[in-house]
Amino acid sequence: MSSDRWRFLLHISPAGPGLVYKPVMIAFFDQVLPGQAVREICAAFDRIGFRDGRASAGAQASLVKDNLQAVPDDPVAEPIRRAIGDAIFRHPEFRLAARPRKLSPIMLSRYQPGMSYGAHVDHPISGGDMRRDVSFTLFLSEPDACDGGALVLEDGAGERKIKLAAGSMVIYPSTMLHRVEEVTRGERLAAVGWAHSMVRDAKKREILYDLNVARLDLFEQYGKSKNSDLLAKTAANLLQMWAEL
Repeated sequence: MSSDRWRFLLHISPAGPGLVYKPVMIAFFDQVLPGQAVREICAAFDRIGFRDGRASAGAQASLVKDNLQAVPDDPVAEPIRRAIGDAIFRHPEFRLAARPRKLSPIMLSRYQPGMSYGAHVDHPISGGDMRRDVSFTLFLSEPDACDGGALVLEDGAGERKIKLAAGSMVIYPSTMLHRVEEVTRGERLAAVGWAHSMVRDAKKREILYDLNVARLDLFEQYGKSKNSDLLAKTAANLLQMWAEL
């Protein structure tokens, strides 16, 4: 399981007066859903009932949110939400990076010309009983299906614009300020959601990820060895120390 299958960015904010370096791990996963599944989901969007996305936003976020979201109990959307959630939760690289305990219900969103979602931070609690640690966006439409519509992640070092191939996904800490650029042509289709992680601290999740990537790469190259066993032991012990079950 080579690490070049996973595209990770370690974004370090520059330290200014009175500030410290703040590491933020943003992870990209290709082909979380196969192409045929994505095409079938996109075709089903025209049979799904949508409503104003502000219905699910908090008081502050609703001021800058302008999109459409699938009606919660829509009979066409519900099996699609479950299938996407299952695929994400089972994805081995996602599990390694996010350490998910559970996922929120998947939200299906669409942006048509003129729609956008201004800068906001996700509410820390989902549904009143689930902590949001990791946010994710699974892109369902291809990048050239619309002009604009990039997911923009913001921190002290600036902005990072993200538009991925259909079926690919980005994850990032739920504490990050982010927005969706205005769509000026075409349509942006996506599935979004949140993970409650067994490891609350993003820095600890990153340490576990690094250790396991090193362990798996070492095992791929040289097979079982004293060093790969030592890394496996260390990663397991840290997970036992940090996991909240």
